[in-house]
Amino acid sequence: MELQQTDGLRVLLVEDDGDGRRLYALWLTEAGFTVKQAHNGLQALERAFESVPDVVVTDLNIPGIDGFELTRRLKLDPRTCEVPVIAVTGYAAFQADPARARRAGCDVVLEKPCSPDDLEAAIRNLIDGPRH
Repeated sequence: MELQQTDGLRVLLVEDDGDGRRLYALWLTEAGFTVKQAHNGLQALERAFESVPDVVVTDLNIPGIDGFELTRRLKLDPRTCEVPVIAVTGYAAFQADPARARRAGCDVVLEKPCSPDDLEAAIRNLIDGPRH
């Protein structure tokens, strides 16, 4: 299911939990973004290469290839190397190695549970720059 706004920035949302993915997609759509969804890393790569998003929001613990490898591949490909990546991850994964997502190429790391306002602010800051 693709939720879309015709005038919004394009977000590729990668989350294997169906309920969480639907909730994030709803939040992002209500904030004015056009949302494409993927439930694993390989599907996310396919979607990113067929229609380059403005930003990728990904869980790090996803099937196929994890969010770390997804980010590395996106950053190495000339089609998607400039696309910002926001990792949204659970506390345990983040605490185990807080810098791992950054080393993989993630531009921002948000900890779950992540509020709709925090996610929207992170996306807008990456796309538009910080607001003063």
